[in-house]
Amino acid sequence: MTDVASGTAESPARFPRRRAAGSWRGTGLNAWLAPAGMIGVLALLIVPPILVLAHTSLTTEGVGAEAGRFTLEHFRSIADNPRLYVSAWHSLQFSALSTVLSILFGGLLAWVVVRTNAPFGPLAYITAVISLGTPYILHVAAWTFLLGRTGPFNEAWREITGSSHLLMDVYSMWGMVLIQGMLWSPLVFLLMSAVFRRANAEMEEAARMCGASIMQTVWHISFKLAWPSITGMALFVFIRNLESFDVPVLIGGPAKIYVLTTDIYLSMTEMPPKMGHATAFSLILIGIVAVALVFYSRFARNADRYASVTGKGFRPRPFDLGKWRWMGGAIVVANFVFVLLLPLLATLWISLMPFARPMRLAALKLLTLENYQIVLSDPRYLELAFNTIVIAAGAATIAMGLALIAGWLVVRRWPGARAIDQLVNIPIVFPGIVVGVALLILSLRVPFPLYGTLSVIMLAFVIRFLPYGMRYAHSGVLQIHRELEEAAGVAGAGQVTILRRIVLPLLVPALLSGWLFIFLIGANELSMSVLLAGPRTQVMAVAMLDQWSSGQSVEVFALGMCWSVFMTVCALIFYALAKRTLAGAGEGGL
Repeated sequence: MTDVASGTAESPARFPRRRAAGSWRGTGLNAWLAPAGMIGVLALLIVPPILVLAHTSLTTEGVGAEAGRFTLEHFRSIADNPRLYVSAWHSLQFSALSTVLSILFGGLLAWVVVRTNAPFGPLAYITAVISLGTPYILHVAAWTFLLGRTGPFNEAWREITGSSHLLMDVYSMWGMVLIQGMLWSPLVFLLMSAVFRRANAEMEEAARMCGASIMQTVWHISFKLAWPSITGMALFVFIRNLESFDVPVLIGGPAKIYVLTTDIYLSMTEMPPKMGHATAFSLILIGIVAVALVFYSRFARNADRYASVTGKGFRPRPFDLGKWRWMGGAIVVANFVFVLLLPLLATLWISLMPFARPMRLAALKLLTLENYQIVLSDPRYLELAFNTIVIAAGAATIAMGLALIAGWLVVRRWPGARAIDQLVNIPIVFPGIVVGVALLILSLRVPFPLYGTLSVIMLAFVIRFLPYGMRYAHSGVLQIHRELEEAAGVAGAGQVTILRRIVLPLLVPALLSGWLFIFLIGANELSMSVLLAGPRTQVMAVAMLDQWSSGQSVEVFALGMCWSVFMTVCALIFYALAKRTLAGAGEGGL
């Protein structure tokens, strides 16, 4: 730097040399170092499972000279077996009907809570957050009791009508749809709440001033404006329902209603396992999910045509329901009762019984805490909790660490950004049971002990949940203006310094939200763990399934209640951090 007045030069050692904007990334080979490293790591994670699935489905099984030869027999046997078409039809029927139920109930609830002046709004959020912390397998088990032959619903029906018939058979397609629809409605509510919170109220008010009724305004204005989000959410839930495992195995299995995921599971658990058959089934399921995702991506691309929020006069005011206000409150209370209260009461009742029995006043004298004493004193249950926490926390940490770097490279359009983005999103078409099959076969073929370890389950979770972590990181980086990084680069900071000192601190809320989300779903995940867990590496969801299958229902409910309390605390933390992130985004970001 030169002093113009005196013509003297300052010592260059006192000030670091400034660089041109963007030069901190490096040029040529240096600019490719970070992206190439990330591409290598992602390829190492994602490509081997794909190759294993393809190779196993296209080669013969067995030992000797005949093993490993190219064949299409696995696909041919599936195509010739009518069970494929029955299972595919059951999968589509189950997924479509469950999606409709979740969207109708969760979407209506979101509109009532966010866009209207209906009372009891906070109760809906409490219900959703606690539901996120409850294992799906516990929800399913509770509803099998509530809707069972001796459950309170069917008993009340027989008392009122005098009929010997059931009000509803839980072990049926409609039972599966009802339970799956309620499982997904809390998440639909939370996601649709964000959509309705950003909706412009002026169009609704204009419709009311022109004489439209409440129902006309809701149907022709509110839901039409939210149609892209509703349709996108429906496609997302439909895809997740296609991959569902808990309800099909616990309800569909006893009812002999098989779907694609249960067919894959049964192929892997037969003796000897039909690995070629299972991998061929897996590729068929991946193809169905991929087609659904193509439709979802194309629809989301055109969603901006329905935008109603502009920079002028945006005020998300509540919609006045008038005399129907308490009807909205009744919807909120009904959601609380059916989604949370009834399953919770069923879980508590059975966990306090020496054996499963109907809800009757005469049974109150049998109440006992013995099941909780067994659960809290048995070291095996503590080991299950430890395994589950280590796997879920480790997978969440690794996934969010990779998502942080990948999201930053993609948003800032480094060389190879497109390849990174595509690699990260490939696992989104992998159902959990398919990832489990791929990692199971891979762990048996590698030259070091991997099968039945905590590491292989953690690896499966990282692969499966990485796209979710990427969404959190990607959204967070978008809120950080690149000028902050450019300023640090001009001042002499390098790539690692900018990521560590600028990007990482500003991304902490988004990264923590993503970490807790992956931790929650990982801690309750069943479809991958049931194939990969060994005798000493079982996790909570697998142990609950084993106990339920062996008839130890009272211990399942006691264990589930204790685990749900712990997971609810984690879910509350997740909700608080997500709310803080949304509030930060509402203030304009960075």
